[in-house]
Amino acid sequence: MNKTALALSGLAIFYFSTPLFADVHVKFIEGAPKDRFEILNVGTCDLEAADLTIDFAASNAGLIFDVTNSGAGVEVFQPFEVTAGAQYLKSLPTISDGDQRATLSMIGLERNETIAFTIDVDDTNGSREITVTDGEIRGAKVSLVSNNVEYSAIIGSNSKAIINTAFCDA
Repeated sequence: MNKTALALSGLAIFYFSTPLFADVHVKFIEGAPKDRFEILNVGTCDLEAADLTIDFAASNAGLIFDVTNSGAGVEVFQPFEVTAGAQYLKSLPTISDGDQRATLSMIGLERNETIAFTIDVDDTNGSREITVTDGEIRGAKVSLVSNNVEYSAIIGSNSKAIINTAFCDA
């Protein structure tokens, strides 16, 4: 066997023995007047049907969703609005003013695809309640439930979280 064939067969064995994952990045982007969340499948395969929950309960600044003109939010409000990937959602989530949790029910998410939405997020512990800094969202939990198994991650000081999932089929 020549060196090229041996190298190619070794590469094929490595490729086909490398585990495949459907890992998900969740990113928060502070904006005015709308804040934005991006959910991206960065894995090597498609994500099956799943529920993705953003939970602010443990965030550093007591974050809440501000979706109506009246209620717990401060000044400017913005309702939930899908800006990318609507085709991956089973339905729009129900989010009330002052909620600390939002769950997106997904029919799946193809590899390298994004679900993005805008909404207003306010803090309840800071001096500037209408803006959310990286440090204020730190500690919020994002979880993904698929096939009755939960995978979760904590949003860091960079306003991002990486949810590592189990192996998936190619």
